[in-house]
Amino acid sequence: MATILLCGVDLFFRGKLDALLTGHRLITVDHTESPDLVIVDIARVDAEEVAETYPDVPILGYTNHTDTAGLRAAHAAGFDQVIVKSALVERCRELVAELTPSA
Repeated sequence: MATILLCGVDLFFRGKLDALLTGHRLITVDHTESPDLVIVDIARVDAEEVAETYPDVPILGYTNHTDTAGLRAAHAAGFDQVIVKSALVERCRELVAELTPSA
């Protein structure tokens, strides 16, 4: 079970992730323990700031397919994986397993 920090994820999509990632613990605020993975809505947060805040945690960023500037910003910030939102829904469990092998 991984602890996954959600940054900028809206309430509707949070519900979708809850359903897709049963068995994992989704949080939306910092806890005393560090997360195993950070999932970021690139359109709603500063990619560089997230990367600086969690330098030792894998970061999975997503946005819609038309947000090319956001996708580039997340790549430039050093996110471990950057994906369009529809692909995240399709491959969510697989991507979390790849990015948190020890969790």
